[in-house]
Amino acid sequence: MRLCSQRLDFSSPLYMVMPDANVRIVREIMLNFAERTGLAPKRSSPERYLWTDSFAVCNYLGLYLQTGDAQYRDLALRLVDQVHSVLGRHRPDDSRTGWISGLSDEEGQVHPTAGGLRIGKCMNERRPDELFDEALEWDRDGQYFHYLTQWMHALACVSRTTGEAVFNRWAVELAKSVHARFVYEPRKGLEKSLYWKMSIDLSYPLVSAMGHHDPLDGLITYLEIQAVQANMSGQSSQELSAEISDMARICTGKSWTTDDALGIGGLLIAAYKIAGLLVAGSDVGYLLDAVLKDCLASLSSFSKRSSLRLPADYRLAFREIGLALGLQAIKKLRGLVEHQPEAIRRSTGRVSIESFERYLPLSEEISAFWLKRKNRESTTWKEHQNINDVMLATSLAPDGYLTPP
Repeated sequence: MRLCSQRLDFSSPLYMVMPDANVRIVREIMLNFAERTGLAPKRSSPERYLWTDSFAVCNYLGLYLQTGDAQYRDLALRLVDQVHSVLGRHRPDDSRTGWISGLSDEEGQVHPTAGGLRIGKCMNERRPDELFDEALEWDRDGQYFHYLTQWMHALACVSRTTGEAVFNRWAVELAKSVHARFVYEPRKGLEKSLYWKMSIDLSYPLVSAMGHHDPLDGLITYLEIQAVQANMSGQSSQELSAEISDMARICTGKSWTTDDALGIGGLLIAAYKIAGLLVAGSDVGYLLDAVLKDCLASLSSFSKRSSLRLPADYRLAFREIGLALGLQAIKKLRGLVEHQPEAIRRSTGRVSIESFERYLPLSEEISAFWLKRKNRESTTWKEHQNINDVMLATSLAPDGYLTPP
């Protein structure tokens, strides 16, 4: 496989005048990413990071669907295998070895997600007897629930694209295994909650606070992978019914508003996924209006004190690009409304999709800013190049990631 490693200026006229400019840009980004992180050509110690790799899998699938070139499908499948082999096993600097699930090597190959998946941080996890250091914790390994739901989604996308049910089966196994450890009852009689971060082997929490959107992500993702399972088997599936009930109860009465760009993007994507599930027959109409209302409130707050006015060195690209991707999801939601108006409008009593029109230009504004080479020379871009590159590619060609259930 021939990979491109040259440095490119995606804002140059060469790209802007091409009818398939976005596909070309995404292709270059994703081939460079494959080479840089040891995916292809394969390295003995590849750089794997669960959040980034989740989006990367979807980008390769999108390129395969757009171009028909099987090398991109193969890169997606190779990345799935590499993530499971690297992040499903203990770290090289850990005294423990083998699959983090504790399964034998042979069983682990069959059930690679049974113990969850590591984040892929640079430092090993904090031991139970070590003092908590908030600043240091960001660099320590472990398991994040919201990264795991991204990987569940990526696996579901692989199954939909390839027709191979085993990938979504791994997503279901991942959901069941991590739900049993992340979800807990603080005290008998109190409503359940969700740890934000757990140890590599899921034996103890590293950060007990609940992520703002984690229960919503969990609910929507469980519904998605259960729907994919039913579609592929031709039979109704209730395998995740207990987990879905838990998440629905945790979500009850929650406000999802946020002024964080990445969080807003995730909320917009959630609204699109809820609408897709609704059209597919899931009973989630009660969620859509509330989530859309909180999306609008969040966008209004963000626009009043937007970081988009700052120079590149003072901005975190991947968080802004997450917002750009979320606005792409709203464009797709608008398309769903046009084709399935009654099914969705019955669930959007207080919020019209047209209310989002004024914010949609932000997506192109963000992408155009980060496509300029001088902005990608900033320190903040270079420090997070992999996640920035991959999410920029997703926002430019979102169809691989923003897929219907």
